[in-house]
Amino acid sequence: MFNRDRWREILEVLTSNVGRTILTAFGVCWGIFILIVLLAAGKGFENGIRADFGDIATNTMFMWTRRTTKPYEGLPKDRSFEFKVSDVQAIWDNVPNLRFVSPRNQLGGFRGGGNVIRGIRVGAYNVYGDYPEIINQDPMSVTSGRFINHNDIKDKRKVAVIGQGVKSELYDKDEEVLGSYIKIQGVNFMVIGTYKKKNNDGDGEEAQKEIYVPFTAFSQAFNRGEDVGWMAITAHDGSSISELKHNIIDVMKTRHKIHPEDKRAVGHFDLYEQFNRVESLFVGLKAIAYLVGIMVLLSGIIGVSNIMLIVVKERTKEIGIRRALGEQPWSIKKQILMESIFLTIISGMAGIIFGSLVIYGINSLLDNTGPVDMFVNPSVSVSVVSGAMMILIISGLLAGFIPANSAIKVRPIEALRTE
Repeated sequence: MFNRDRWREILEVLTSNVGRTILTAFGVCWGIFILIVLLAAGKGFENGIRADFGDIATNTMFMWTRRTTKPYEGLPKDRSFEFKVSDVQAIWDNVPNLRFVSPRNQLGGFRGGGNVIRGIRVGAYNVYGDYPEIINQDPMSVTSGRFINHNDIKDKRKVAVIGQGVKSELYDKDEEVLGSYIKIQGVNFMVIGTYKKKNNDGDGEEAQKEIYVPFTAFSQAFNRGEDVGWMAITAHDGSSISELKHNIIDVMKTRHKIHPEDKRAVGHFDLYEQFNRVESLFVGLKAIAYLVGIMVLLSGIIGVSNIMLIVVKERTKEIGIRRALGEQPWSIKKQILMESIFLTIISGMAGIIFGSLVIYGINSLLDNTGPVDMFVNPSVSVSVVSGAMMILIISGLLAGFIPANSAIKVRPIEALRTE
């Protein structure tokens, strides 16, 4: 391996016909380049989609009411109903392995404009009546003050936590926010904190234009009574909300006298199921990238093998002389294999470097032009590069195996007669 004469001979062979060597190396270089770029692109899409999910608890489902489609126990079909606060405790009592069950109410946003007033400034924002646990299901950073707590729930305090977008529209730049009041549909709420959310488009402008108030204060102020608009339910790690949701829905059907076969009465969205579908998509994209890259690389390896066969043919007389002088077949075989591996690795390294430069250029462009939806920070890990190197070494061995066997099959007498 460290024989200087052997390496000098390898370089002489590869430089004896530079054009042929470069064309042969290009196939391997292009294959590794395609593999690296495709994997990086797949990672960029993965990062972008994961950024859409943000830090939200993915093992979560959302549940709401719709009209019934079947009559049941003397009640007609096309009947509307509402979840109640007592349903929350019923879910806790009947369904195990739940981490959070958060009843929620909402007003404003697309349902009506100008619902929030401060002084002479007016804005249309989504206002949520929530429990403190919602910050664990839909994470946000509290930038000043605090988030709502259970004392606020217990005492039905009319307090509010506003997003940075609400603050920038209703307040002057240096104006004190904490302790001030905003009027939500005619009811005064004191601001006790501000928050900021993060998603794939930077600060997520719309996500910053929301207001959170205690669930009990919301129900009292806006005459919701015991009604619950919808629920966010999160399972413990190790338990799938997709498996638990059927039990949860059955509990609601029983409590609200809904036909067991009515599939539409209780609406739900399984975030965990959607997340798993996206995960499967990532696996599929990675498999396709490997398949395409390796197939292109294989064509390059076949080219290397063909060229090495030509080289062996051209050196038939030389091989015969070396055999006649007593060189062992394994030494000749090793020489051919080393030439093949060296050419493959050098070509592959050029592809890795070229691919890395392209990825660096794309990231620089994204940094300068701003993030693109669903495509963030395309990159490849060290393990991928290490895997590519292993592929190159194995490919070099395979490419040189047939030419090497061909070389040691040459009989010295016949080789010396070759012109």
